[in-house]
Amino acid sequence: MTDVAQPVLTGGCQCGAIRFALTAVPLQVSLCHCRMCQKASGAPFATLAEVANKDFRWTRGEPASFQSSNIAARDFCKACGTPLSYRQIDGDSIEIMTGAFDRPDRLVPKLQFGTESRLGWVGTIAALPSKTTQQNYGADKLAGICSRQHPDHD
Repeated sequence: MTDVAQPVLTGGCQCGAIRFALTAVPLQVSLCHCRMCQKASGAPFATLAEVANKDFRWTRGEPASFQSSNIAARDFCKACGTPLSYRQIDGDSIEIMTGAFDRPDRLVPKLQFGTESRLGWVGTIAALPSKTTQQNYGADKLAGICSRQHPDHD
């Protein structure tokens, strides 16, 4: 990636120690339900945006890495623990956790993998009763919360 390439999408970890940028749109955005992704994300599935290595760079800090299998590694922030990526060893691309992007709303999954491990209740999520954050905490308590999370921009 050259210095003149303008980022298309940016993101980073919760504490701001790690930041990244893409200079092209992702090759694909997918959900992965496999057991390894469930454990790595601490969630029922991982949502990942695949990016060619040539179109991706870490712009602040270097993530820590865990080799989760003989073919893949997962990057995370060693300071705050945010899961950041999945990548095949010596692969041509990296898959970034969509929740780490500054604008995750721009990354819509079109495909699912690891469906043998998909939890049975995942399909019913949209029908569950829901509350906004303000409804959950109340306006007074919400007004008193001081976030230590890095803002969704540099």
